[in-house]
Amino acid sequence: MVERDGALTLAAHGVLILGVAVMVLPVYLAFVASTHPGADFLGGRIGVLPGPDGPANYAALVGLGAPPPGVPPIGPMLWNSFVMALGIAVGKIAISLLSAFAVSYFRFPFRVTAFWLIFITLMLPVEVRILPTYKVVADLALLNTPGGLILPLIASATATFLFRQVFMTIPDEMTEAARMDGAGPMRFFWHILLPLSRTNIAALFVILFIYGWNQYLWPLMVTTEASHATIVTSIQRLAATANQEAPVWHLVMGTAILALLPPVAVILAMQRLFVDGLTETEK
Repeated sequence: MVERDGALTLAAHGVLILGVAVMVLPVYLAFVASTHPGADFLGGRIGVLPGPDGPANYAALVGLGAPPPGVPPIGPMLWNSFVMALGIAVGKIAISLLSAFAVSYFRFPFRVTAFWLIFITLMLPVEVRILPTYKVVADLALLNTPGGLILPLIASATATFLFRQVFMTIPDEMTEAARMDGAGPMRFFWHILLPLSRTNIAALFVILFIYGWNQYLWPLMVTTEASHATIVTSIQRLAATANQEAPVWHLVMGTAILALLPPVAVILAMQRLFVDGLTETEK
């Protein structure tokens, strides 16, 4: 029987609480700043308690109140970010599942070479190929469209590699049993591989959704109209407004808080599957 050391347990909990405080404190201060008038923010009069202007500030941000000049409602921008993040996550998972299925279960010339070519693309960051990608998107008239935001980012070598590793853990006997039962390749994929990969899909969905939600450089390049802007680029534009026109740093903080909510909601909704997908070792 293992006995617990009370002092050691208390110290461990203290370290964990300190770590949580370090992570949460900046978010809390941003929330407090978003509930005060802009003049209080610039004057350094923000305390540690929420102010009286929180409902009015957030109402102005979501379009229920009258925002200051140059501050558009962020509801459409949240929607644009949601569509982009969801499209990137679903697209990456769908393409990666099919490509991993192909290189794992089909025998065709240069199969291994094709996989390694996909894997090598991990060495090329988005910034290296962003100019030719922009040229292709512009030539296809996809600027200021959801397709222009989503399509160039839906290929993922990392997800392909991870799904290939998952498929390699599935026993060959299961494949043979499905073939003896008359299941074709797509039926085997749909009814056996997908259910067995459910937790891995959920874990990747959370990671890829946050990846798509936090995109900044690509949306900044392909969206020149405010109606197609995402919430992350909108924070930058609001910050520029705060520096040049009006004291709206409290609205910048409020926008940052609202931008946190959808990713947090996705994590909370898929928390159990997310943890299972990261910790599961056997099928």
